[in-house]
Amino acid sequence: MNIVIHPGRLSGAVRVPASKSAAHRALIAAALSDGLTTVHIDALNDDIEATLDCLTALGALIDCDERRGLLIVRPIDGAPGLNRHLEGLAGKASSHVDYEDTLDLDCGESGSTLRFLLPVACALGARARFTGRGRLPERPNRALTEALRAHGAAIDADTLPMNVAGGLAGGLWTLPGNVSSQYVTGLLFALPLLREDSMIRLTTPLQSAGYVDMTLGTLQDFGIEVIPAENGWRVPGNQAYRSPEDVFVEGDWSAAAFWLAANAMGSDIDVTGVSRRTAQGDKAIEALLGRPEIDASNVPDLVPALAAAAAVLPQQTVITGAARLRLKESDRLRAVADMLTALGGAVEITPDGLVIDGGKPLRGGTVDGFGDHRIVMAASILATRADAPVTITEAQAVSKSYPDFFKHFQALGGSVDVQPAGR
Repeated sequence: MNIVIHPGRLSGAVRVPASKSAAHRALIAAALSDGLTTVHIDALNDDIEATLDCLTALGALIDCDERRGLLIVRPIDGAPGLNRHLEGLAGKASSHVDYEDTLDLDCGESGSTLRFLLPVACALGARARFTGRGRLPERPNRALTEALRAHGAAIDADTLPMNVAGGLAGGLWTLPGNVSSQYVTGLLFALPLLREDSMIRLTTPLQSAGYVDMTLGTLQDFGIEVIPAENGWRVPGNQAYRSPEDVFVEGDWSAAAFWLAANAMGSDIDVTGVSRRTAQGDKAIEALLGRPEIDASNVPDLVPALAAAAAVLPQQTVITGAARLRLKESDRLRAVADMLTALGGAVEITPDGLVIDGGKPLRGGTVDGFGDHRIVMAASILATRADAPVTITEAQAVSKSYPDFFKHFQALGGSVDVQPAGR
């Protein structure tokens, strides 16, 4: 699907959808708990649906009442204690494992689903085949898969598709902190289920630390103890997840970022549904907008919105700490640069970020959405300041995190035409 945005500032009020980052965490913890959990969530998206499908494949029963915004999660059978029916596999090389009769875990395009549930599936002793689409099969997992193999899991590949057979033993886990915080989150969910205590030790400084803070908050809500330690965390084994019965998923600062960036460009949008008492790192959007120097190492998902605003502001903006964006749903550094250039912006790609000379007149034209939800949304708000209509390709990608984005865009006075792809 292609969409055409006609220029014009936006105004009004918008309530952002539930945080997919918080939803992934709440649903996984609920599926590992000791009883029913009602997850209150006002919107679903493709990534959350992928996690729901994988948890169902692992044995959770999940009832969806979309009208009332409820997901009722009955946990995976045996999840409060480790299912050890395959513990004899621990330590065997993957070439000796029979991967027949595996569970099919389709992660869609969701890196969170894959990296959170890969350690969990191993801890539960599952035989599973992980698959995915888009760029997910290209995205790196080696640091995580090697750590899992070192602790007894059998895994036949480092990228999708991959076949996995548990179980796991505790002990010392070493990981880089600057590749993906999702590796850390996956282990934090899995390690409490093991018999032995574990220690996670980071070999490089942690980036995107706010996402790990979100994980730690969810674990605390479900009665799991994780103890901070030097360069990592100590995770006692033999723990059980205890359902708090009700979990309320907060609004998504990553989604709010696009409307707040539009405000920095001259729109007047009242953004609701987010909490300032949150562990979401992307709440930093309010403080970062308009800064001439931005270190994005802890908030990489904000770069498309920040870059769009920077193209309009009459200053030079230097964004650093964003090298990991090359490994997202697109090469986001290249995608953002192409977006700005297509509309008349001035941008240079650096090894770990962007240099944007803002304030240039923006023209209409065509922007490649790269099948990346954040590029499509950034291009849409940038188009409000162009001097002619802007066509954005692959705009259906917004369903990954914000299916109602264009509905909300129009409710704010934005003018959107939908074209079939190929026109």
